[in-house]
Amino acid sequence: MDKYSKRTRAVHGGIRRSQYGELSEAMFMTQAFSYPSAEAAEARFVEAGDDEFIYARYGNPTNRMFEDRLAQIEGTEDAFACTSGMAAVNGALMALTKAGDHVVSSRALFGSCLYVIEEVLGRFGVEITLVDGTDNAAWEAAIRPDTRLVFLESISNPTLEVIDLKHVIDVAHRNDALVIVDNAMITPVFSYAADLGADLIVYSTTKHVDGQGRMLGGAICGSKELIRGPIETYMKHTGGAINPFAAWTHLKALETIDLRVRAQSDTALFIANALADHPKISRMSYPLHPSHPQYDIAKAQAPSGGTVLAFEVKGGKDGAFRFQNALEFIIISNNFADAKSIATHPATTTHQRLPQDQKDALGITDGLIRFSCGLEDPKDILSDIEQALSVI
Repeated sequence: MDKYSKRTRAVHGGIRRSQYGELSEAMFMTQAFSYPSAEAAEARFVEAGDDEFIYARYGNPTNRMFEDRLAQIEGTEDAFACTSGMAAVNGALMALTKAGDHVVSSRALFGSCLYVIEEVLGRFGVEITLVDGTDNAAWEAAIRPDTRLVFLESISNPTLEVIDLKHVIDVAHRNDALVIVDNAMITPVFSYAADLGADLIVYSTTKHVDGQGRMLGGAICGSKELIRGPIETYMKHTGGAINPFAAWTHLKALETIDLRVRAQSDTALFIANALADHPKISRMSYPLHPSHPQYDIAKAQAPSGGTVLAFEVKGGKDGAFRFQNALEFIIISNNFADAKSIATHPATTTHQRLPQDQKDALGITDGLIRFSCGLEDPKDILSDIEQALSVI
């Protein structure tokens, strides 16, 4: 599929057909596999071939189709599908670190990612350095010759900071450090991490891939050496593999991801342009709006700013709650990247447990709304936002 576009790979990549020649990919709901002989069982446990499977925790034909297709879209050699996005983040970090290692991470992270970095890795003796991800000099000062890993969100959740990924990867690789990029916000459709040399790319496939509020899932994409080496070894022994039904649902959803994400991203830019000077909003953030602090970097890295924008309504928490409670069809939820438009108040939900000084440093104010654009008519979305803003 290498000669075809991401959109075509999303429909045809990774297909494995059974003897029945089914048009729609089959779902293999089995936890184990049989062998024609004892000798065959022994041989498979020594080294399983690409289309040979042992146990669903190790691999499954449906899971493999999903992994292959996602890797082809991302532009990596391989992928491992996980139970959730956080299972992917945890697996990638834990599989590649040990006590005494040094990890450098951007400080603007989703709350659960920050927990894994600071609490889980820290508890096991990994030294952690957090930096302002938008400050190239801070990365250069923090990454050392003994740094093992660099972790970052290409676009941060929820404040939408954009990192100069090429610069960070170049600095890390000069110091022989691996780079793990959480790519949930930019999506596989607009991803540039593999092109710039990221070693591993992690996704919450709940977002955008499924994109319809049905299934938890995650994935780690990268070289075959890393994926089928330390990543698979760690994940299969700790039970992080995706369920085949979730993998099948994700596989089918990939057929429409390009169409959905492009439409949602167009809507996000439309809403950002419309709200930029709204009198009830004190700050609006969208990577491809000229007012964004990293606009030039965002524009150089990707043709889209993603499907999510953030804006700060006037009136703090009271204003934010008045806004959310006045919405008519737009949903209040902590999810994003769904077919339905969603408004989230990070300070009281997804990032509620962060200490106030960390919220302040990240720009998570009481008035901040993370807004995920769905597949509704963009004019209807804007109309609902504007009428809800009018009550503040």
